[in-house]
Amino acid sequence: MTSPSRETGIAIVPGTACGPIVVMKEPLSFWGGVDASTGVVIDVHHPAHGTSLAGAVVMMPGSRGSCSGSGVLLELALSGRAPAALIFADPEDTLTLGAIVAAEMFGRRIPVMRLSDDAFGRLASAAEAKIAPDAIVADGGRVHIALSAAGHAELRLSPDDRRLLDGAEGRAAQQAMRIVCAMASQQGAAALVDVTRAHVDGCIYAGPANLVFAEKMEELGARVRIPTTMNAISVDHANWRCQGVAPAFGEPAARLADAYVRMGCRASFTCAPYSLPDPPGFGEAIGWSESNAVIFANSVLGARTAKHPDFLDFCIAVTGRAPLAGAFLDEGRLARRAVRVEVPEGVDGSAWPLIGYLTGLASPDRIPLIKGLAKTRPTQDDLKALCAAFGTTSAASMLHIEGITPEAEGLGGNPEDEVVIDSEALAAGWRKLNDGPARVDLVAIGSPHASLEECRAVAERLDGRPLAENLSLIITAGRDVVAVAEAEGTLARLRNSGVGVIPDLCWCSITRPVFPELAKVVLTNSGKYAHYGPGLSGCTVRLGTLDDCIEAAVTGAAPARLPGWLSAATISGRERPRS
Repeated sequence: MTSPSRETGIAIVPGTACGPIVVMKEPLSFWGGVDASTGVVIDVHHPAHGTSLAGAVVMMPGSRGSCSGSGVLLELALSGRAPAALIFADPEDTLTLGAIVAAEMFGRRIPVMRLSDDAFGRLASAAEAKIAPDAIVADGGRVHIALSAAGHAELRLSPDDRRLLDGAEGRAAQQAMRIVCAMASQQGAAALVDVTRAHVDGCIYAGPANLVFAEKMEELGARVRIPTTMNAISVDHANWRCQGVAPAFGEPAARLADAYVRMGCRASFTCAPYSLPDPPGFGEAIGWSESNAVIFANSVLGARTAKHPDFLDFCIAVTGRAPLAGAFLDEGRLARRAVRVEVPEGVDGSAWPLIGYLTGLASPDRIPLIKGLAKTRPTQDDLKALCAAFGTTSAASMLHIEGITPEAEGLGGNPEDEVVIDSEALAAGWRKLNDGPARVDLVAIGSPHASLEECRAVAERLDGRPLAENLSLIITAGRDVVAVAEAEGTLARLRNSGVGVIPDLCWCSITRPVFPELAKVVLTNSGKYAHYGPGLSGCTVRLGTLDDCIEAAVTGAAPARLPGWLSAATISGRERPRS
């Protein structure tokens, strides 16, 4: 008789559960990757697309992508559609925080465990598992994994931390500090750190759970301690009623935004907070959420923030404190993999979302040092596009670009290995994201939110030409950008061509009918939306150059093709036709 295995693991959020095992070989973003109402995987680029996670013991290396995954998990927990348990091979924050909030505030416990590689591999071969606080048993008892509590050094708290934790400043601050401390403990942080500002991502209405959390905190008396901006929300706050949005969605989405404003957050409503006046400075410790914003702040600005999950962001805003872990520390900012990009001559702005997307695939679980781009002179919008696309395919909170980003020379360090992205890989990646029907119904600009320069570029390229019949071009942008565009006349030029410019919401939170009802094929210049869009909208979403987007806008079509800079490179390289 074969004796049972005796591997060990750590119970991050202890509890009991049982269910069939679902193994995912790739990390997954729950936001844009899992339907919050059913628990089914909707990420069309993920191997588990179509799989139901409801009631399953879900095993995966870790999560990736959006900070809003914690909100999706809470939504699933409150509706009874959550996984029975989550088991990771690597450290993981986003879904873990969702499970902590579900247990702390709502009494809905989703056990979370982290296993060694050997234990993970053994369990992954089983069909179902039974989980207790001290063990996982599977395969008829032949797999037995002992679980221990997460063992960390005692978290050092300041006198002010202890006052908050003891309830001296009210129940909301006490609850927020409990959640901050719980996350610090699971991250192995020895202490907390003061942050100067926060950015709240949980104001997006993923479902009733986000609203329940916000209104519960408001009921407890929550107020932010530090300047706090807000991410894009799920409606155009002033205009959703006249846009035809159903009150059943528009009212709770607006209520969610209003609750955060009443608690002291600034109604900035943008997913590009680095474009607001007075962005964070180099070395400044901040408490930001929203994956693209976190990666841009760390990588391009040199500010310091972990990739905080939704709900933790607001708890940090209420306490002014964050776990001193991850990218707050030098060791948490070191590059561990080099990614060399063999970029062709003559690249334009369309290269950056593609490079970000492929770099994330090449470095899904570690900070990369990107080589080969030093002579390209990217704009802030180029780097925004790269960071956003990188955040869809990697769990890392930042990246370095040799010769471009401020810490590449010092913290680029000594990467453990190197991956090469050559012109063939670039072409294959573009074809994957650009594939689809030539006929286009909708052109989507502004994921993350369009800058003033991007709005001007669209106006200049259209040059007053009307849009093709039955086609929509919509730009989403922060209200500050829209106000300046209106004052200088750019907004009028866009609207004269029939372009819709919508503030407050963004493409990852837009819903029908603001998203045109009859649209089936979407063209976008955003690598982020090309990845998330199919699952979120149910449409074919293609990546194109800005010129492709303008061509589609005025003709109604943009055939699948490589951008000029990449087409020339593949013809002159391995794809040159033989004579």
